Amino acid sequence: MSKNNVVGLKLYQFVHVLDVTTNITRIEIGPQTIVLKTNESFVAGPLPMIVIAPGYYCVVHNPVSNYVPGQACEIRFGEKAVHFHEDPFPLYPGEVLEGASDYLTGGLPDYKRAIKKLPVVPDNHGIKLKALLDCEDENGKHQAGEEWQLNGPRTYIPRPEVEVQGIVNPTVLKEGEALRLRAKQGFIDRYDNERVTDEEWFICEQGSYLPDVYEEVVELLKKITLTPEIGLNLRATQTVKDRYGITRLAGEEWLLTSETTDEYYPEIGVEVASKAKKLVLTKGQYCVVENPLDKSGRPQLGKLELRIGCSSFFLHPGERLQGGNVKSSYVLSDQQAIVLQAVNQFKDTMFKVFIIDKDTVFKGLSITLLFIIDKDTMFKGLSITLLFIIDKDIMFKVLSITLLFIIDKDTMFKGKNRLPGDTWMIRGPIDYIPPVEVQVVKQRDQIPLSKNEGIYIQNKQTGKVRAIMGPKSYMLTAHEELWEKKLDSNIETLLKQGGGDGSGDIRKIAYFEQSIDPQMLKGRDKTRVITYRCPGNTAVQVYNYLEKTARVVFGPDLVILGPHENFNVLSLSAGKPKKCDAMRSLCLMLGPDFITDIIEVETSDHARLRLQLAFNNHFEYEKGDVESEAKIFSVGDFIGFACRKIGGRIRAQVAHVPFDEFHKHSAMIIQTAVFGVDQEGNLNIPLTFEANNLVISSVDIQSIEPVDAKMRDSLSKSVQLAIEISTKSIEASASHEASRNEQIAKGQLERQKLLNEMDSEKEKTKLLELQAITAAVESTGQAKAESQAQAERMLIECESEIESAKLKAEAEEIEHLAKLETQGLLRAQELSYQRELNRMELDLEKGRADIEVNKFKSMVETLGRKTIETMSIAGPKAQTNLLKGLGLQSVLVTDGTTPINLFDTAHGLIGSKGGQ
Repeated sequence: MSKNNVVGLKLYQFVHVLDVTTNITRIEIGPQTIVLKTNESFVAGPLPMIVIAPGYYCVVHNPVSNYVPGQACEIRFGEKAVHFHEDPFPLYPGEVLEGASDYLTGGLPDYKRAIKKLPVVPDNHGIKLKALLDCEDENGKHQAGEEWQLNGPRTYIPRPEVEVQGIVNPTVLKEGEALRLRAKQGFIDRYDNERVTDEEWFICEQGSYLPDVYEEVVELLKKITLTPEIGLNLRATQTVKDRYGITRLAGEEWLLTSETTDEYYPEIGVEVASKAKKLVLTKGQYCVVENPLDKSGRPQLGKLELRIGCSSFFLHPGERLQGGNVKSSYVLSDQQAIVLQAVNQFKDTMFKVFIIDKDTVFKGLSITLLFIIDKDTMFKGLSITLLFIIDKDIMFKVLSITLLFIIDKDTMFKGKNRLPGDTWMIRGPIDYIPPVEVQVVKQRDQIPLSKNEGIYIQNKQTGKVRAIMGPKSYMLTAHEELWEKKLDSNIETLLKQGGGDGSGDIRKIAYFEQSIDPQMLKGRDKTRVITYRCPGNTAVQVYNYLEKTARVVFGPDLVILGPHENFNVLSLSAGKPKKCDAMRSLCLMLGPDFITDIIEVETSDHARLRLQLAFNNHFEYEKGDVESEAKIFSVGDFIGFACRKIGGRIRAQVAHVPFDEFHKHSAMIIQTAVFGVDQEGNLNIPLTFEANNLVISSVDIQSIEPVDAKMRDSLSKSVQLAIEISTKSIEASASHEASRNEQIAKGQLERQKLLNEMDSEKEKTKLLELQAITAAVESTGQAKAESQAQAERMLIECESEIESAKLKAEAEEIEHLAKLETQGLLRAQELSYQRELNRMELDLEKGRADIEVNKFKSMVETLGRKTIETMSIAGPKAQTNLLKGLGLQSVLVTDGTTPINLFDTAHGLIGSKGGQ
């Protein structure tokens, strides 16, 4: 707005001038120069006038009507006026151009934004309109708030009381597509269908579809092509009747496959829950379907159905595979079996088939089907085609069994009722598919057992445990299972180490290395029978806790533990001097063996000595005598027991002897202390311990050392002097003996050389003789070999020609017989064909005759007896009509000599008919 009181307006410009006195604003349009009065002021301007090009329009709010300069005019607040292409026009005071900037804020308004292009509705498009006020157009009257749609092609002329909601674009439906629509409110669609609010439907027609004003496009869906391998699981979201006329309840699911339709178009109230893939069961596969559908198509909850290949099917909604996958049948060899358990009651008709021999034929009667019930029934010389055996123990030695059925004797060919929980076993060879009432507990293989191998088996029904030993293969029965025998950790260690355990410096430990089992080092299978290789000249005691008995096994032998047996572990003293529980052993060494121990003694003059002694020992027993065998194990630590007894005797005897005497006569004193003497002064050798029949046969004194260090040194010096003297004498004697032996050896060597030279000359003579013989053989052998080879070649060729001639004769004979047989078959076929052709011709002629007879009979019956009689009484004309009615012409038929009048024949027939 200009601040000057004089404004020059150009062409197509205007200003608003306010009269302060009257408070009336007037408009001044150029070209002119305006000079304001003292009571006037510019409100807006100078502003350009609005120019609307053809095809454009603008909207003016609060339009002015009945404008008179300098006077109050009418302003229609809240209304609109639409201006189209016309002469340039100004905005009157109070009018506002829609879309332009407010001129009151200063600056020029942006008319380009306010002037809009007329809406052009293309073909197959529409424009959506809404009535702001009650109005009327070429389509009729419209109430405020009403919506409608105008379809193209057209150019829409806007109206102030109508609001343009927008251009509605069509949806192009291609082949296999469907448009899902929803009604915004109740109306009647273009197909004269009444739609209610929120109702949905589909449009499946190909082409362009323009939604109506009250139609909302929900989504564009494509058809689903169904293949033999792909189906659809459908779910009803509401109670509807599908396109096949079946009422579906809300939430109901069903399967649609290519057997019903190749293409599926979406339906209202039906949604695709998921795609279903056809399950294909090949040969040897099966599956169990849970909740299968009944004949009415409803799932049978809790029921199971077995389906076996080769087959293919879809899983219906609600059905599912037990275990979630397809299973393979149990293919069992003759070394395998499966344990079955009945889940529900059913009738078992399973039996096994063994094909023995198909070609053997015996003389006598040919029996097609034979049932053998009694095992004592004997058949001799019969050719049995099919044999059912009830008892498994029947042995046939002279029968030719073509097909053998072995059936449990309780089945009796009618099946066996299996109750829930029943357990049984089926052995191979068989291809087995379990019914739905049967659960496969486990699959078993025959357990091969070599010699001295075994397994522990427990019967689950009785709880009894037993051991099965080889060599054989054993198959567990239905109520048997492998039983694990548990051993104490100490016994496990002893078995791994061959039966003995102790420190490495114990001499007897090396004795057990021969009994180490390599399988025990890898880890013991607790179900296998425990065996122990008892070393030679030893004994092992095994105790049975169930029967409360013990048995003794003497080596070398194999100890086999029963299910309720265990080893008697010996805890022995070992070391020097002996320590209790230093060695554990499974076996008792029977001897002869020796025990080494160090004991301390004290003489009568208080000289303390350390003695290292070795006792030869063995046990006395009688094999087969249980008491004698058990007695040798009556003392657990027989080594400590013997050492303590002998040590006590020696200490008691030495305590009464001074050191000098003991040093001179130590061996006699110790042996007397151990064995004692009889009345005559002889030693009581051997020493026997009655507690366990341990016998000490001798005592060896290995060393005697004083416990005191000074005494040990002085004694050592005296012993060394004695040893030196003895050593020198021994050396002189050995030197003399060595020189004598050397002279003897030299003489023997010279003699042997002469003998070897003589033998060499003899061998050379033999060699020359053999060379002469070889040369003679070489000269004659080649000629002889060639002549023999020539003779054999001619013999082979002659035999081959003879054999070839025989084979050719046989081939010609076979060919001749085959031709004769073929010709015979051809002649037989021709005769059969001609015979059948003649029979068919006879049947045809007979049929025709029967048809004629029946035809004549029907005609006569149709005319009636009375009618024929009446016509027969009539004249020749009536007889002629009668014959025509009967299909006969009035023709004179003769045989060449005698004429036959058909009228008389007919008359005779009628007469005879009437006479009957």
